[in-house]
Amino acid sequence: MRIARFSIDGNVAFGAVEGDSATGAEGGLVLNIIKGIPYTDFELSGTRVPLSKVRLLPPVLPNKVVGIGRNYAEHAAELGNEVPDLPVAFFKPTTSVIGSGDAIEYPSFSDELHHEAELAVVIGRMCREVPRERVKDVIFGYTCANDVTARDAQRREKQWARAKGFDTSCPLGPWVETGIDPAAIADGLAVQCTVNGEQRQLGRTSDMLRSIEDLVVHITEAMTLLPGDVILTGTPAGVGPLTVGDEVAVTIEGIGTLTNKVIKRG
Repeated sequence: MRIARFSIDGNVAFGAVEGDSATGAEGGLVLNIIKGIPYTDFELSGTRVPLSKVRLLPPVLPNKVVGIGRNYAEHAAELGNEVPDLPVAFFKPTTSVIGSGDAIEYPSFSDELHHEAELAVVIGRMCREVPRERVKDVIFGYTCANDVTARDAQRREKQWARAKGFDTSCPLGPWVETGIDPAAIADGLAVQCTVNGEQRQLGRTSDMLRSIEDLVVHITEAMTLLPGDVILTGTPAGVGPLTVGDEVAVTIEGIGTLTNKVIKRG
């Protein structure tokens, strides 16, 4: 099931996305409004609204976004980094999160903004110290993410708080797909990024150095994850610059396409 969060006529709701978007066209999709919130047992109301009539919001409002750096060997190499012995974790604040169709604001402190297409894991229940065999039980679903990074600030400041945590640096969407088999991720879902229609990144989740299970176990050894929290699983090789006016799209096989335009911060 695809679960979207949206606004219409000033009201915010969750809905199950119905229809076929295999061609990338969303004109025929509708939202079956959910009663309640999707992390617990819920019912579909039967009230449907066309997707074209709503504004998609970030599909979740995370308490925290935990990013994982250098989880693809070729990406680590393209930036001149060694593959780490343990996952490299960092945070993106909730104020960095935007939805599909929202604008990425180019930060004033950077002259080198990069796209990073990533598979994002959405947590479905409060969890801590999750054993490997229970990881699948705490995952609500998966969505597309763009870990937008001020690369020059990342190099200059030697840590990643501003470089990866500025406002609008974490596009998520367009919805959460709850029906992905973890085996399909291990086998390899395609992760693609295009800028103005030109392909920049194309990798597969099978190239991740640490699996979803590895990451959830590692993170929850240290902290409690809450429903709606997000884990960014790393980006394949091919990261590159974004400029004002660019349209950047992240497409993940079996999920959909997240699209955002880059604007000058006003």
